[in-house]
Amino acid sequence: MMTGKPIEVLLVEDNPGDVRLTIEAMKEAKVTNNLSVATDGEEALAFLRGEGPFQDAPRPDLVLLDLNLPKVDGRQVLAEIKKDESLRRIPVVVLTTSRAEEDVLRMYDLHANCFITKPVDLEQFEHVVKSISEFWFQIVRLPSEIWKGETHVEPFEGIASRRQSGRCAPGAGDVV
Repeated sequence: MMTGKPIEVLLVEDNPGDVRLTIEAMKEAKVTNNLSVATDGEEALAFLRGEGPFQDAPRPDLVLLDLNLPKVDGRQVLAEIKKDESLRRIPVVVLTTSRAEEDVLRMYDLHANCFITKPVDLEQFEHVVKSISEFWFQIVRLPSEIWKGETHVEPFEGIASRRQSGRCAPGAGDVV
């Protein structure tokens, strides 16, 4: 659970109305955060990688990702995030108008942390964004709490390789 320090959020959304609503809903939730906005998938990836004009961009604690984006769509953005060792631990919440079952399944296959269909109703949309804020910023312990504390943990190597190196003993339920 994050406390005290502002939370860095990257909103990847091409609809200015949804950007405005998200900003307002986060203000209403009274969460201390810094919200950066990328309006297409290409810009989001450059932001996350610290490329071009984003060299000094903060590392997000959370990404709110729309699927239907110009240039590079949200599906590809998620795939790029999760295959990049330096980005894969950043939680990604898919927040989209899509209700397609194939989108839901595909996003979880790509390791989205959750999939939320945007409500059309303004009050419901605000409620959803407040709920996201409360859950991710007040309840969940984010990987960035460890990064910001300068503790470094290597990416998961697998139980077998750690056992071979003597760093992991068999545990309950492990097949040896």
